[in-house]
Amino acid sequence: MEWYQIGLGLLGLLVLFIGIGLPIPFALGAASLPFLFDIQGWSTSIVSSELKLWGVWVDYILLSVPLFIFLGELIGRSNIGPNLYQFMHQGVRVRGSAAYGSVVACAGFGAVCGSSMVGSLTIGGVALPEMLKLGYDRRLTSGVLAAGGTLSVLIPPSLILLFYGIVTDQSIGELFIAGVIPGFLLVGFFALIIYTWGKLRPAAIPNADADSRFNLTRLMFALGPVLLIGLVITFSIYTGIATPTEAAAVAALLTIILAFTVGGLSLRGFIESLLATMRTMGYLGLLLSSGVLFGFVLTYYEVPQQFTEFFLSFDLSPFVVLMSVLAFYIILGMFLEPVSMTFITLPMIYPLIGQSGFDLIWFGVIYTITMEVAVLTPPVGLNLYVIQGISRGKVSIGEVIMGCLPFIGAMVLLLALLIFIPGGALWLPAIMK
Repeated sequence: MEWYQIGLGLLGLLVLFIGIGLPIPFALGAASLPFLFDIQGWSTSIVSSELKLWGVWVDYILLSVPLFIFLGELIGRSNIGPNLYQFMHQGVRVRGSAAYGSVVACAGFGAVCGSSMVGSLTIGGVALPEMLKLGYDRRLTSGVLAAGGTLSVLIPPSLILLFYGIVTDQSIGELFIAGVIPGFLLVGFFALIIYTWGKLRPAAIPNADADSRFNLTRLMFALGPVLLIGLVITFSIYTGIATPTEAAAVAALLTIILAFTVGGLSLRGFIESLLATMRTMGYLGLLLSSGVLFGFVLTYYEVPQQFTEFFLSFDLSPFVVLMSVLAFYIILGMFLEPVSMTFITLPMIYPLIGQSGFDLIWFGVIYTITMEVAVLTPPVGLNLYVIQGISRGKVSIGEVIMGCLPFIGAMVLLLALLIFIPGGALWLPAIMK
């Protein structure tokens, strides 16, 4: 069979299985099996499928995935995340401090947790009812919290950057470093949106909170755990003291200690964190394993290589190639969540990007920002439904979508800046070498 027949066949079966309601990990595996049988025969392919599905977890770097997820679950079930928000809300004496505080709290949470949805749940669960009670506009409130959660995807450690590095075989440490400056730029853009929103619609943001106060003890308990965990992760990885897996293990142990001592974590919360991590990894583990099987079939038939040669035969400029890829991901992001997109499409796309002359570390940041847009675009924008769900009917999904539009615009602006000024992502990794 020709490479395009294999590619279209895999895609057609995948769409069919997803369309009839099969979970994506099972759909990936089921779409791969007929072609695997053609390669190896029935008995051999069954054995190799088992090896592919389970053998992927022999990879040492992948141990960091459950550790980072466990770390985020611990913070989400302790008072560490809520304490960070409460300090930013009450300790900053400016108009709109709750909105600014939510962005900074989400950024702080992103420095210790790589999940967008967990970030929105943890900070949003505390901040949303508080902001609505203070009189903040519903669209602004929901937009800030839904978009703020995406900062966990860009500011390291990031699960999307981690998965990107695994699929593309790029340095996880360099990818994490490359996300730092764009992450802080996005925080600044979000703060500017809040300021501008308050100027254009003064009624949307109440005056400085009457109970604003600065307390040194509160500062220590609110900022200390997040700064300490973030420092352990970033310093150990960036200086080469530890691998991402080792850093995740040490950070997870430190988080357990801090969650019990200063975060008020109960034994029940600890057990729930373990169970939630296992549930998440049950899905992610199958997704990653079946994604490897899917990628094996693609690679065997040289579909990514042939697709790259075919696409480049049109003599398109690198810029047109990049714009085509970004448009593809933004459209696909309306229907698939980021992790699934990473394992389904990235094996085909990253060779094309590399052959077009783009740096794959730089593209990792571009890709991750595009995934941030994906979790905010309907009909399958995960963060939209998280915020609408925790509002308990006080905010409609339409208000969440409208509130997110300016923040999506900020992400598009950041994409444009990084495309025309690649050094925004590559400068820090270069000086760290």
